[in-house]
Amino acid sequence: MNNKHLWNIALLLAVITVFYNFLEGLASVYFGTSGETVSLFGFGIDSFIEVMSGIGVWHMIVRIKNNNNENSDDFEKTALKITGISFYILTAGLAVTIAYNIYTGHKPQTTVWGIIISSISIIAMTILMRFKLNTGKILKSAAVIADANCTRTCLYLSIILLLSSAAFQIFKIGFIDTIGAIGIAYYSFKEGRESMEKAAGKKCDCEDD
Repeated sequence: MNNKHLWNIALLLAVITVFYNFLEGLASVYFGTSGETVSLFGFGIDSFIEVMSGIGVWHMIVRIKNNNNENSDDFEKTALKITGISFYILTAGLAVTIAYNIYTGHKPQTTVWGIIISSISIIAMTILMRFKLNTGKILKSAAVIADANCTRTCLYLSIILLLSSAAFQIFKIGFIDTIGAIGIAYYSFKEGRESMEKAAGKKCDCEDD
């Protein structure tokens, strides 16, 4: 398998990631709002931010494929900065909502959709992560491997959502959904910091294999 074909695979994976996250974001925000579950709503906003990040990766792979240069250009740096700021805003918004829910003792109406969406996401992110990692290793591309490891973070978020959604459905204790939202806020802040570091040209955790 030649490098051109492998870069086409990497590009296809990036495109799939963007469209999957967009659809996941729509479903999560809709059902998170209707079910009054902050963890699912936050997960959905995170997915929309991942769309912006994914567009930057999409652009990056096209550029590397064409000129074999892995150094970020201005478009990618701008995309990373916007992504980082968006993650910080999401973290702040979740923090305020979490504090409000704790103060009022808010309970979601249902977290069934959180279970469904997170289960689908775990399968999708696992498959995407493995294909990206294998492709990146064969190409010896740090950029593709970094994208695979960032997909792993999305997998962690899906697991947090699944655990909190399932636990609430079993025990019907409101703060369980809030704990899930705290986990999503933590990873949102972490993703925001890594995006800003990458925009500044620094090595971040997601670049480690």
